[in-house]
Amino acid sequence: MRKGRDLDEVRAFYASLMFAASNSSDPRLERVFELVPREAFMPPGPWKIMVNHRHYVQTPSADPIYLYQNALVALDADKGINNGEPYLHAAWLGAVALQPGETVCHIGTGTGYYTAMMSVLVLPGGKVEAFELEPDLARQARQNLEPFENASVIVGDATVLPIPQCDLIYVNAGVACPPPSWLQALRPDGRMIFPWRPADEVGVALLVRRAATGFSVKPLMPSWFIPCVGASSTEGCTKVPGKREAARTRSLWLTADKAPDETATAIYRDVWFSSAELPVKPTESRVT
Repeated sequence: MRKGRDLDEVRAFYASLMFAASNSSDPRLERVFELVPREAFMPPGPWKIMVNHRHYVQTPSADPIYLYQNALVALDADKGINNGEPYLHAAWLGAVALQPGETVCHIGTGTGYYTAMMSVLVLPGGKVEAFELEPDLARQARQNLEPFENASVIVGDATVLPIPQCDLIYVNAGVACPPPSWLQALRPDGRMIFPWRPADEVGVALLVRRAATGFSVKPLMPSWFIPCVGASSTEGCTKVPGKREAARTRSLWLTADKAPDETATAIYRDVWFSSAELPVKPTESRVT
Protein backbone atom coordinates (compact mmCIF):
# COMPACT_ATOMS: atom_id res chain seq x y z
CA MET A 1 0.00 0.00 0.00
CA ARG A 2 1.29 3.44 -0.94
CA LYS A 3 2.25 5.64 1.97
CA GLY A 4 0.10 8.72 2.45
CA ARG A 5 3.06 11.08 2.35
CA ASP A 6 4.04 9.74 -1.10
CA LEU A 7 0.62 10.62 -2.52
CA ASP A 8 0.74 13.99 -0.78
CA GLU A 9 4.07 14.68 -2.48
CA VAL A 10 2.64 13.73 -5.87
CA ARG A 11 -0.43 15.95 -5.31
CA ALA A 12 1.80 18.86 -4.33
CA PHE A 13 3.89 18.47 -7.50
CA TYR A 14 0.73 18.12 -9.60
CA ALA A 15 -0.57 21.34 -8.04
CA SER A 16 2.65 23.19 -8.83
CA LEU A 17 2.38 22.08 -12.47
CA MET A 18 -1.24 23.29 -12.63
CA PHE A 19 -0.31 26.61 -11.08
CA ALA A 20 2.34 27.11 -13.76
CA ALA A 21 -0.21 26.15 -16.45
CA SER A 22 -2.70 28.67 -15.05
CA ASN A 23 -0.52 31.72 -15.86
CA SER A 24 -1.97 33.19 -12.68
CA SER A 25 -0.36 34.89 -9.71
CA ASP A 26 -3.18 33.79 -7.37
CA PRO A 27 -1.67 31.21 -4.97
CA ARG A 28 -5.14 29.89 -4.18
CA LEU A 29 -5.14 28.10 -7.54
CA GLU A 30 -2.15 25.98 -6.60
CA ARG A 31 -3.66 25.23 -3.21
CA VAL A 32 -7.04 24.15 -4.61
CA PHE A 33 -5.43 21.70 -7.06
CA GLU A 34 -3.52 20.22 -4.15
CA LEU A 35 -6.42 19.97 -1.70
CA VAL A 36 -9.30 18.71 -3.88
CA PRO A 37 -8.67 14.96 -4.35
CA ARG A 38 -9.23 13.97 -7.97
CA GLU A 39 -9.91 10.33 -7.06
CA ALA A 40 -12.94 11.39 -4.99
CA PHE A 41 -14.65 12.51 -8.22
CA MET A 42 -13.72 9.53 -10.40
CA PRO A 43 -15.47 6.19 -10.85
CA PRO A 44 -13.85 3.25 -9.03
CA GLY A 45 -10.40 2.38 -10.41
CA PRO A 46 -8.59 1.13 -12.34
CA TRP A 47 -9.26 4.07 -14.65
CA LYS A 48 -9.17 4.59 -18.39
CA ILE A 49 -6.76 7.32 -19.46
CA MET A 50 -7.33 8.97 -22.86
CA VAL A 51 -4.36 9.10 -25.25
CA ASN A 52 -4.25 11.43 -28.29
CA HIS A 53 -8.01 12.00 -27.96
CA ARG A 54 -8.57 8.61 -29.60
CA HIS A 55 -7.61 5.67 -27.40
CA TYR A 56 -8.01 4.69 -23.76
CA VAL A 57 -5.28 2.96 -21.76
CA GLN A 58 -6.21 1.39 -18.43
CA THR A 59 -4.14 2.15 -15.35
CA PRO A 60 -2.37 -0.88 -13.81
CA SER A 61 -4.32 -0.53 -10.56
CA ALA A 62 -6.64 1.71 -8.58
CA ASP A 63 -3.70 3.59 -7.05
CA PRO A 64 -4.78 7.28 -7.20
CA ILE A 65 -1.25 8.34 -8.06
CA TYR A 66 -2.11 7.57 -11.71
CA LEU A 67 -4.69 10.36 -11.71
CA TYR A 68 -2.23 13.15 -10.91
CA GLN A 69 -1.07 13.87 -14.42
CA ASN A 70 -2.30 16.01 -17.30
CA ALA A 71 -4.68 13.39 -18.66
CA LEU A 72 -8.32 12.92 -19.59
CA VAL A 73 -9.95 10.24 -17.43
CA ALA A 74 -13.04 8.40 -18.62
CA LEU A 75 -16.28 9.03 -16.75
CA ASP A 76 -18.37 7.23 -19.37
CA ALA A 77 -16.09 5.77 -22.04
CA ASP A 78 -18.98 4.53 -24.20
CA LYS A 79 -20.30 8.10 -24.55
CA GLY A 80 -16.86 9.70 -24.76
CA ILE A 81 -17.42 11.68 -21.55
CA ASN A 82 -14.22 12.39 -19.65
CA ASN A 83 -12.95 14.34 -16.70
CA GLY A 84 -11.21 17.17 -18.54
CA GLU A 85 -7.53 17.85 -19.08
CA PRO A 86 -6.14 19.56 -15.93
CA TYR A 87 -3.75 21.89 -17.79
CA LEU A 88 -6.64 23.31 -19.81
CA HIS A 89 -8.84 23.82 -16.76
CA ALA A 90 -5.95 25.39 -14.86
CA ALA A 91 -5.54 27.87 -17.72
CA TRP A 92 -9.28 28.56 -17.78
CA LEU A 93 -9.41 29.11 -14.03
CA GLY A 94 -6.46 31.45 -14.30
CA ALA A 95 -8.15 33.39 -17.11
CA VAL A 96 -11.50 33.87 -15.33
CA ALA A 97 -9.84 34.89 -12.03
CA LEU A 98 -12.61 33.92 -9.62
CA GLN A 99 -13.02 36.07 -6.52
CA PRO A 100 -14.63 35.46 -3.11
CA GLY A 101 -18.37 36.13 -3.10
CA GLU A 102 -18.93 35.47 -6.80
CA THR A 103 -21.68 33.28 -8.24
CA VAL A 104 -20.79 30.64 -10.85
CA CYS A 105 -22.91 28.59 -13.24
CA HIS A 106 -21.02 25.46 -14.29
CA ILE A 107 -22.58 23.91 -17.39
CA GLY A 108 -21.51 20.31 -17.88
CA THR A 109 -20.29 19.55 -14.38
CA GLY A 110 -19.67 15.84 -15.03
CA THR A 111 -18.97 14.35 -11.63
CA GLY A 112 -18.02 17.67 -10.05
CA TYR A 113 -14.22 17.83 -9.87
CA TYR A 114 -13.77 21.32 -11.28
CA THR A 115 -17.07 22.43 -9.73
CA ALA A 116 -15.55 21.64 -6.34
CA MET A 117 -12.50 23.74 -7.10
CA MET A 118 -14.59 26.72 -8.14
CA SER A 119 -16.75 26.39 -5.03
CA VAL A 120 -13.61 26.78 -2.91
CA LEU A 121 -12.30 29.71 -4.96
CA VAL A 122 -15.49 31.76 -4.41
CA LEU A 123 -15.42 31.35 -0.62
CA PRO A 124 -16.43 33.12 1.51
CA GLY A 125 -19.88 34.12 0.36
CA GLY A 126 -19.90 32.72 -3.17
CA LYS A 127 -21.70 29.76 -4.66
CA VAL A 128 -21.67 27.43 -7.66
CA GLU A 129 -24.81 26.20 -9.40
CA ALA A 130 -23.92 23.27 -11.63
CA PHE A 131 -25.91 21.80 -14.53
CA GLU A 132 -25.57 18.26 -15.84
CA LEU A 133 -27.66 16.69 -18.58
CA GLU A 134 -26.73 13.05 -17.85
CA PRO A 135 -28.79 11.85 -14.84
CA ASP A 136 -26.20 9.29 -13.69
CA LEU A 137 -23.39 11.83 -13.74
CA ALA A 138 -25.57 14.40 -11.98
CA ARG A 139 -26.35 11.88 -9.22
CA GLN A 140 -22.65 11.16 -8.77
CA ALA A 141 -21.84 14.87 -8.76
CA ARG A 142 -24.38 15.52 -6.01
CA GLN A 143 -22.82 12.80 -3.87
CA ASN A 144 -19.28 13.96 -4.57
CA LEU A 145 -20.11 17.59 -3.80
CA GLU A 146 -21.84 16.97 -0.47
CA PRO A 147 -18.80 18.27 1.48
CA PHE A 148 -18.91 21.50 -0.57
CA GLU A 149 -21.93 23.22 0.93
CA ASN A 150 -21.96 26.17 -1.48
CA ALA A 151 -22.28 23.92 -4.57
CA SER A 152 -25.53 22.49 -5.95
CA VAL A 153 -26.39 20.37 -8.99
CA ILE A 154 -29.39 20.70 -11.32
CA VAL A 155 -30.25 17.85 -13.68
CA GLY A 156 -31.27 19.07 -17.11
CA ASP A 157 -30.51 21.06 -20.23
CA ALA A 158 -28.93 24.41 -19.36
CA THR A 159 -29.80 25.79 -22.78
CA VAL A 160 -33.50 25.78 -21.89
CA LEU A 161 -33.49 25.94 -18.08
CA PRO A 162 -33.38 29.36 -16.41
CA ILE A 163 -29.84 30.52 -15.62
CA PRO A 164 -29.45 32.67 -12.50
CA GLN A 165 -27.68 36.00 -12.60
CA CYS A 166 -24.01 35.21 -12.16
CA ASP A 167 -20.43 36.41 -12.39
CA LEU A 168 -19.13 33.43 -14.36
CA ILE A 169 -20.58 30.85 -16.73
CA TYR A 170 -18.11 27.98 -17.14
CA VAL A 171 -19.08 25.69 -20.03
CA ASN A 172 -17.63 22.20 -20.47
CA ALA A 173 -19.24 21.19 -23.78
CA GLY A 174 -18.67 22.36 -27.35
CA VAL A 175 -20.84 25.36 -28.28
CA ALA A 176 -21.52 26.67 -31.78
CA CYS A 177 -23.53 29.64 -30.53
CA PRO A 178 -24.20 30.55 -26.87
CA PRO A 179 -27.91 30.95 -26.07
CA PRO A 180 -28.96 34.58 -25.48
CA SER A 181 -30.13 33.55 -21.99
CA TRP A 182 -26.53 32.83 -21.01
CA LEU A 183 -25.33 36.25 -22.12
CA GLN A 184 -28.26 37.96 -20.43
CA ALA A 185 -27.49 36.13 -17.17
CA LEU A 186 -24.04 37.73 -16.88
CA ARG A 187 -23.73 40.53 -14.38
CA PRO A 188 -21.68 43.65 -15.24
CA ASP A 189 -18.07 42.53 -15.74
CA GLY A 190 -19.35 38.92 -15.69
CA ARG A 191 -17.36 36.36 -17.66
CA MET A 192 -18.23 33.32 -19.72
CA ILE A 193 -15.67 30.80 -20.90
CA PHE A 194 -16.60 28.08 -23.36
CA PRO A 195 -15.19 25.90 -26.16
CA TRP A 196 -16.34 27.46 -29.43
CA ARG A 197 -17.11 24.86 -32.12
CA PRO A 198 -18.67 26.80 -35.01
CA ALA A 199 -17.21 24.41 -37.61
CA ASP A 200 -15.61 20.96 -37.70
CA GLU A 201 -12.11 22.40 -38.06
CA VAL A 202 -12.56 25.12 -35.42
CA GLY A 203 -12.16 24.45 -31.72
CA VAL A 204 -11.04 27.37 -29.55
CA ALA A 205 -11.75 28.48 -26.01
CA LEU A 206 -13.35 31.93 -25.85
CA LEU A 207 -13.38 34.23 -22.86
CA VAL A 208 -16.39 36.55 -23.01
CA ARG A 209 -16.76 39.53 -20.69
CA ARG A 210 -19.81 41.75 -20.25
CA ALA A 211 -18.89 45.42 -20.51
CA ALA A 212 -20.95 48.60 -20.49
CA THR A 213 -20.91 48.71 -24.29
CA GLY A 214 -21.42 45.01 -25.09
CA PHE A 215 -19.57 41.68 -24.84
CA SER A 216 -15.84 41.48 -25.44
CA VAL A 217 -14.27 38.26 -26.72
CA LYS A 218 -10.75 36.93 -26.24
CA PRO A 219 -9.73 33.69 -28.02
CA LEU A 220 -7.47 31.68 -25.71
CA MET A 221 -6.26 28.23 -26.80
CA PRO A 222 -7.36 25.21 -28.84
CA SER A 223 -10.19 23.41 -27.05
CA TRP A 224 -12.17 20.31 -28.04
CA PHE A 225 -15.17 19.02 -26.09
CA ILE A 226 -18.10 16.78 -26.88
CA PRO A 227 -21.04 18.82 -28.30
CA CYS A 228 -23.29 20.79 -25.98
CA VAL A 229 -26.85 19.53 -26.42
CA GLY A 230 -29.03 22.47 -27.42
CA ALA A 231 -26.15 24.77 -28.38
CA SER A 232 -24.02 22.85 -30.88
CA SER A 233 -26.17 23.01 -34.01
CA THR A 234 -25.06 25.30 -36.85
CA GLU A 235 -28.55 25.26 -38.35
CA GLY A 236 -29.59 28.81 -39.12
CA CYS A 237 -25.99 30.00 -39.25
CA THR A 238 -25.62 32.37 -42.20
CA LYS A 239 -21.88 32.90 -41.81
CA VAL A 240 -19.53 30.14 -40.63
CA PRO A 241 -16.00 31.14 -39.57
CA GLY A 242 -12.80 29.36 -40.51
CA LYS A 243 -9.82 29.18 -38.16
CA ARG A 244 -8.55 32.61 -39.19
CA GLU A 245 -11.91 34.35 -38.70
CA ALA A 246 -12.39 32.64 -35.34
CA ALA A 247 -8.97 33.82 -34.17
CA ARG A 248 -9.80 37.42 -35.16
CA THR A 249 -13.04 37.54 -33.15
CA ARG A 250 -13.03 40.29 -30.52
CA SER A 251 -16.69 40.88 -29.61
CA LEU A 252 -20.15 39.38 -29.84
CA TRP A 253 -23.59 40.88 -30.00
CA LEU A 254 -27.23 39.98 -29.56
CA THR A 255 -28.88 40.67 -32.92
CA ALA A 256 -31.72 42.30 -30.97
CA ASP A 257 -29.22 44.94 -29.83
CA LYS A 258 -27.21 45.38 -33.02
CA ALA A 259 -27.54 44.03 -36.56
CA PRO A 260 -24.58 42.16 -38.10
CA ASP A 261 -22.23 44.34 -40.14
CA GLU A 262 -19.14 43.94 -42.32
CA THR A 263 -16.99 43.00 -39.27
CA ALA A 264 -18.98 39.81 -38.65
CA THR A 265 -16.92 36.63 -38.32
CA ALA A 266 -19.94 34.39 -37.58
CA ILE A 267 -23.67 35.06 -37.77
CA TYR A 268 -26.48 33.13 -36.10
CA ARG A 269 -30.14 33.96 -35.65
CA ASP A 270 -29.86 35.57 -32.22
CA VAL A 271 -26.12 36.15 -31.78
CA TRP A 272 -23.25 37.24 -34.01
CA PHE A 273 -19.50 37.50 -33.59
CA SER A 274 -17.33 40.40 -34.77
CA SER A 275 -13.67 41.15 -35.43
CA ALA A 276 -14.17 44.68 -34.07
CA GLU A 277 -13.14 45.65 -30.56
CA LEU A 278 -15.89 46.94 -28.30
CA PRO A 279 -16.36 50.71 -28.44
CA VAL A 280 -15.00 52.55 -25.46
CA LYS A 281 -17.68 54.18 -23.35
CA PRO A 282 -17.17 57.95 -23.53
CA THR A 283 -16.04 59.57 -20.31
CA GLU A 284 -18.64 61.97 -19.04
CA SER A 285 -17.42 65.56 -19.05
CA ARG A 286 -17.36 67.26 -15.68
CA VAL A 287 -18.86 70.70 -15.28
CA THR A 288 -16.90 72.92 -12.89
